[in-house]
Amino acid sequence: MKTRHLFLLLATLLTSAAGVAQDSNVHEQSDGYEWPKEQLVVENLKRWQDLKFGVLLHWGIYAVPGIVESWSICDENWITRDTTRTYQQYLDWYWGLADEFRPTQFDPSQWASVCSDAGMKYVIFTTKHHDGFCMYDSQETDYTIARHAFSDDPRRDVLKYVFDAYRQQGFTIGAYFSKPDWHSQYYWWDVYAKKGRNVNYPVDQYPWRWEQFKRFTHRQMEEILTRYGKVDILWLDGGWVWPGRYGQDIDMPAVARMARSHQPGLIIVDRTIRGPYENYQTPERTIPETQLPHPWESCIPLTDDWGFTPHARYKTANEVVATLIEIVAKGGNLVLGVGPTPEGLINQEATERLQEIGRWLRANGQAIYGTTITPHYHEGDIWFTAGKDGQKKYAIYRYAGGGTMPAELSWTGNLPAKSIRLLSTGKRLKYKVEGNSVSVTLPQKLPLQSLALEIL
Repeated sequence: MKTRHLFLLLATLLTSAAGVAQDSNVHEQSDGYEWPKEQLVVENLKRWQDLKFGVLLHWGIYAVPGIVESWSICDENWITRDTTRTYQQYLDWYWGLADEFRPTQFDPSQWASVCSDAGMKYVIFTTKHHDGFCMYDSQETDYTIARHAFSDDPRRDVLKYVFDAYRQQGFTIGAYFSKPDWHSQYYWWDVYAKKGRNVNYPVDQYPWRWEQFKRFTHRQMEEILTRYGKVDILWLDGGWVWPGRYGQDIDMPAVARMARSHQPGLIIVDRTIRGPYENYQTPERTIPETQLPHPWESCIPLTDDWGFTPHARYKTANEVVATLIEIVAKGGNLVLGVGPTPEGLINQEATERLQEIGRWLRANGQAIYGTTITPHYHEGDIWFTAGKDGQKKYAIYRYAGGGTMPAELSWTGNLPAKSIRLLSTGKRLKYKVEGNSVSVTLPQKLPLQSLALEIL
């Protein structure tokens, strides 16, 4: 991740019995999956699996200078920062960005329209990242967008306007929330030196202080789940906060009871913590090697960063579509990271990529949305999905870029009984079946992009 003040080094992962506790800012998937017992949660998960494509919005004070979210204030040895300042000077500067974050062009309707045009079906918005800066009017802290430079704006309770804008576009609504809070004196206590990303005081010696952090965290989650309408997903980041890591027990059973008392059937994603509160897995910046039979979501940014950074390298629309095809064929969802600008817009570069992705999905989305996996799901550049009616299958040619489009596609298995047609045009195509193999003749002069075929 290239930014002005921070460079990512290679990830170092510590594997634990409950999941994966990371020592970089990349979360891989947990080891194993446990289906939730609540039938309504299972039903909501299955509906969520049909959506396939969502957006993860990182937006906070880190957008002002255009740097990586939160991590530059952590003192772990994989982080480098501006060496002309002491750590305390840097920390003071970072906290002070709250007094510069004034997004006067804040337009969540523009965000929602861009994402809808891109074919996205659900949104996960960062209500609070690890730095503790709340993107809503929390009553538990003054460190919120509603109490600093944006406080005189009638839209200062940003979360309300974001959720409302996406609901108007028919999106499923998700709230990202960081379990650790580096601004809170109940987590990073100034009496002690910093201790990486973790709580910096011995919890067993100060249980009363940790109890205050638990109450603070529960109350903040409850604010989000009671004041902002229907929430479908509570997406909890900070997988190092769990009982086996320095005793960081925030009592997830109590969190779940509280959360679902306000939002029945809520999908809870306690990232990397295997068990009843990780309702779907979230491999970060990667795709599992094989199909998985349970709910999962690859979270991958559109650029090298989650939030907005200047001079970013954007993935092409073809790259994103190719990633989506593989993920869906393996049974997962893709949530694409997009960072609004410090002014409050999704910028032109991101918009152009998303528009192009949306054009492809409007032509080929039948092979993506609401599909399920098929046992033979991959052969060369071709990936397969299946309709839930058991009648249709889809062969998706994944264009990797460069060269020309093939004149013919061939594969084994997933044979047609009646027809093969090109989804983008509806045109029936000529094909030949020999034994367990089929060859399909493609139209000439196809655009240089992935394409989907319906197999009947």
